[in-house]
Amino acid sequence: MEVVIAPAAELARLAADAVEGLLRSNPETVLGLATGSSPLAVYDELATRHKEGLSFARARAFMLDEYVGLPADHPERYRNVIEKEFASRVDLPAGAVQGPDGLAADLPAACAAYEASIQDAGGVDLQLLGIGTDGHIAFNEPGSSLASRTRIKTLTRQTREDNARFFGGSVDDVPRHCLTQGLATIMSARHLVLLASGRAKAEAVHQLVEGPVSAMWPATIMQLHPHATVLVDDAAASRLQLADYYRQTYADKPDWQGL
Repeated sequence: MEVVIAPAAELARLAADAVEGLLRSNPETVLGLATGSSPLAVYDELATRHKEGLSFARARAFMLDEYVGLPADHPERYRNVIEKEFASRVDLPAGAVQGPDGLAADLPAACAAYEASIQDAGGVDLQLLGIGTDGHIAFNEPGSSLASRTRIKTLTRQTREDNARFFGGSVDDVPRHCLTQGLATIMSARHLVLLASGRAKAEAVHQLVEGPVSAMWPATIMQLHPHATVLVDDAAASRLQLADYYRQTYADKPDWQGL
């Protein structure tokens, strides 16, 4: 696992560099898209690069998760969020972005079909991730199976409180259930890039990087991934015991190595 501690603007640039590098080497790259606050600056950077000539025309993308039961036109339905924040700002073809169907009549079947669609695409090349204050990635809440695949999950009170800001501050308006890629699904991606900022994420980042691998902190499974990059600002890194070492390691990294 590589840990990079830098200002938020630089972290977004580094994540965008990794995406651009993939697209330049393989225009048919399969991207994994996250929602929430963490990836927004990355999407802004990628939209800017698209205006400067970066093409997504042959790429595909898969979403991490989706709320269950939100109407198709709800602004916080994750398919709509991704469309607004990213897909509509680049040249991804119609239908290139897929997500789990939170309005399906048969939710378990929808989960199985979504899992199969990722495998049929050859898997995800680069998966963008955020992290919850309780250590969840996607909607894999504490206690999630480390071997889990796409499935239905019940959201914790903490996650619903954290996400209430997107629903006018009302916890009651945040759905109680979701469909989410499982931890094993996420771990199947070839490169994981997680972004975190702010002191509220400091304990989760500490557990992710330096704690034991545990279902109680689901993101810790990333320690077992052969190519995982954690991009954090100073506030999110404030609980890291080896922060100085991570800074020195990144400072001494050869320019050609990349993420």
